[in-house]
Amino acid sequence: MMSRANPFGDLDDFAPESPSRPVAAEAIDQLAQASGFPSRKAQAAPSPAPARQPRRHTTGRNRQINIKATEETITALYAIADDMGLPLGAVLEQALAALAEKQKSGA
Repeated sequence: MMSRANPFGDLDDFAPESPSRPVAAEAIDQLAQASGFPSRKAQAAPSPAPARQPRRHTTGRNRQINIKATEETITALYAIADDMGLPLGAVLEQALAALAEKQKSGA
C-alpha cells in the first residue's frame, strides 16, 4: 500500500521573508487621497425618509408583488393608502379598475 504525501507537510517556502512593519494611518490616508481613492469612512448621509407606521389589515389577500418604482411614486402610493385608510392591495385594485374603465371609455 502506498502512502500519500501530506499536502501541507512542507510549507516553509511560504513563510514571510521579514516581519512587516505597521504603516501609519495618516500615511495611508495621504496616499489614498493622492491616488484618488475615496474614503470608506462614514459620510454625512442624507436624512432617511421618516419611518411609516406598520399596516396590519386582514384582507384575504395572500399574494405578494414586488415592483420597482421611484421614491415619489412609492411616497404617493403610501400617502393615498393612508388618506383612504386602505391597505396597499386595495389601493392597487381601485387604481387598476379606474385605469381599465378609462381605457374602455377612451377606446
